[in-house]
Amino acid sequence: MAVAIAVTRERRDGETRCAVTPDTVRKLIAMGAAVTVEAGTGAGSSIPDDDYAAAGATVAKDTKAVLSGADIVLKVRGPTAQETSALKPGAIVVALLDAYRDKETVTALAQASATAFAMELVPRISRAQVMDALSSQANLAGYRAVIEAAYAYGKGFPMMMTAAGTVAPAKVFVMGVGVAGLQAIATARRLGAVVTATDVRPATKEQVESLGAKFLAVEDEEFKNAQTAGGYAKPMSPEYQAKQAELTGEHIKKQDIVITTALIPGRAAPVLVTAAQVATMKPGSVLIDLAVEAGGNVEGAKAGEVVTTANGVQIVGHTNLPGRIAADASALYAKNLVAFVGLMIKDGALALDLEDEILKAAAVTHGGAVVHEGVKG
Repeated sequence: MAVAIAVTRERRDGETRCAVTPDTVRKLIAMGAAVTVEAGTGAGSSIPDDDYAAAGATVAKDTKAVLSGADIVLKVRGPTAQETSALKPGAIVVALLDAYRDKETVTALAQASATAFAMELVPRISRAQVMDALSSQANLAGYRAVIEAAYAYGKGFPMMMTAAGTVAPAKVFVMGVGVAGLQAIATARRLGAVVTATDVRPATKEQVESLGAKFLAVEDEEFKNAQTAGGYAKPMSPEYQAKQAELTGEHIKKQDIVITTALIPGRAAPVLVTAAQVATMKPGSVLIDLAVEAGGNVEGAKAGEVVTTANGVQIVGHTNLPGRIAADASALYAKNLVAFVGLMIKDGALALDLEDEILKAAAVTHGGAVVHEGVKG
């Protein structure tokens, strides 16, 4: 009997992405799965129900019936309480669960005896690169951040020489040079901006400079050891933060656009730009805070809002930037999921091996309990 995979439409506010595309439906069927897609699943990504049906999926309107028969449920965001209550015991749920913060959903999945995997917890090892949803989505978020900045900024990005005079290029400062930051740098450079960037990880300096941007950081001994083995930034000491804040504070005064991207897994986003620093910026300047859903890198940023300060600076707190480029975001995320599901289906049958290093790292609930040590607390 084929493995039953269900995909329901996203019910979280503002979520436009979807967990499968017609292309990935075909790939899942080729693995030996039977795929059922809830009607309207692809609407936010401009994918009609008929395209899913043409790819071999069953399109259904009865959400409860679809979920109650599913061996594996694929989603972008975590399931709602109603969806979780419809799962059969032992069902596998794979989604961007936001497991460190959304304890309510994690608890509900455990109580429903679901085996839940958080795509944001997939380890960053070579074998799992094709499953790295954080990277696929952050790449698009970095691109979209620059587009949002260009929209909000009242001037052009490139230098333009005209008979009437010369237009100076925009000055863009990217704070946090992970996947999103690197794409933001590359996009801003393509648009003709003068770009600088900063990060506490020394390995990023060469990456920044390879994209034609200038690197800015206090390069002391602490800076040289500020990266974990997994490639994440370590929390920095108050002393280093003070030195870095002084350096970046002077730099921020001169910038037209600041894009912040710094996140630390399992922790609130670090504050990189204080209200006092925002107050030194020129009227018309723009800050784009990609970490706003995790508390924000910019003091005064509000999730889902654009705040205009007393000195005429816009702090843009759009949530779910990948969802603002939903068709591409869905296509990439769906491919991440196909690769992940491939670890659980062998010869057309469900074969769940929780000792597999990828599955073990991403598992959040199993057997009626929360099993991820970092999420338990």
